[in-house]
Amino acid sequence: MTPEETPAPFAPASIEPPAPAAPPPPAPERDPFWGYADVLWFIGLAIPCMLASWIVDWLAVKWIKVEVVRLAIGMLVLYGLLFGSLRMMFRVIYDRPFWRSLGWTPLRLPPLMVVLAGMVAAVLVALASSLIHTPTSENQMTQLLETRADLLVMGTLAITLAPLCEELAFRGFLQPLLVRSLGAAPGILLAAVPFGVLHFHEYGNSWRHAVILSLAGAAFGVMRHATRSTKASALMHASYNALIFIALMTQKGILPHL
Repeated sequence: MTPEETPAPFAPASIEPPAPAAPPPPAPERDPFWGYADVLWFIGLAIPCMLASWIVDWLAVKWIKVEVVRLAIGMLVLYGLLFGSLRMMFRVIYDRPFWRSLGWTPLRLPPLMVVLAGMVAAVLVALASSLIHTPTSENQMTQLLETRADLLVMGTLAITLAPLCEELAFRGFLQPLLVRSLGAAPGILLAAVPFGVLHFHEYGNSWRHAVILSLAGAAFGVMRHATRSTKASALMHASYNALIFIALMTQKGILPHL
């Protein structure tokens, strides 16, 4: 065998190290990102906020004699402090925006359809109210609706500030957490109950009013869940209240009968 024919020495095949394993995918983000401890904090915070609102009302008695105007100022103080604190919590603890976190997103339905849904809900709730014989005796709410000025101020609050803040609290903050824990139907219903109870004292401690308003809250909750938009439930809530106040003003002769 010539030197040229001498076989080359055996060279073992190179062994490449195994590729590093891909990192596991991140765990899906919890939706909503807050928990029940945050809800308890929010409820606890409502107490000093209500106290501040009552103090403002007590001080305003000297200069403002119209009770509904003082009520409007008190609501601004209460909701301003409460949601201002919630916004700070979202930003400082979770580094999240306030409005989008609470579902203030596009409607996903034509606005007119949402408005009509609120009016239909008002009619259905009125029929349910007559079926369970909801009392019509005088109460704290009727005392705030005695004059034209009272109705105009309360009507303005009922279609602006009240639906905005109540929907942010009940359908924006509370309902998503309950739906995540219990499912859609139980979460919607359970979020509607404290909404009805909130108005219990205003209507003369009437459980029938609380039930009726809980039904209305459930209707708003269905809208919130179906559209994933608190803006939609707030618009539905506003149109629901608007139809009620239009009926009241027509009954009192402030608006002409149709």
